Amino acid sequence: MEEYNPGCAPEPESWLELDEQERIAVVETYHRGARIKLPNVTAHAALHVIVENQIALNVEPVVRAMHRLGKEGLTRHDAVHAIGSVVAEHLFDILKTDQNGDAATSQARYYAAVERLTVASWRNGEH
Repeated sequence: MEEYNPGCAPEPESWLELDEQERIAVVETYHRGARIKLPNVTAHAALHVIVENQIALNVEPVVRAMHRLGKEGLTRHDAVHAIGSVVAEHLFDILKTDQNGDAATSQARYYAAVERLTVASWRNGEH
């Protein structure tokens, strides 16, 4: 896989064959080429990669959310951003609370937040 386009799902096998740094690099290249201004292109790309990894791995809550958000009118790229915002919030909560607890509980909270995600909640910053 040489190019990334958030408007089209990468072929899962090709995506997963790349190492993490290669995935981040192709996402960064897309955003730079599209001249999308970002405060931190690498952090932005990393969130894209997390979401794309979950889709490629067929993580059901994320796959369902992508489908639901698309039906609600988001482009695929915006749906990746919406789910990425839940990822970012989840990571922030983990760091903020210094959670050393149960990984399964943390994962369940993340999945529940993804399941609750709607276009309206994303646009209003509620998730």
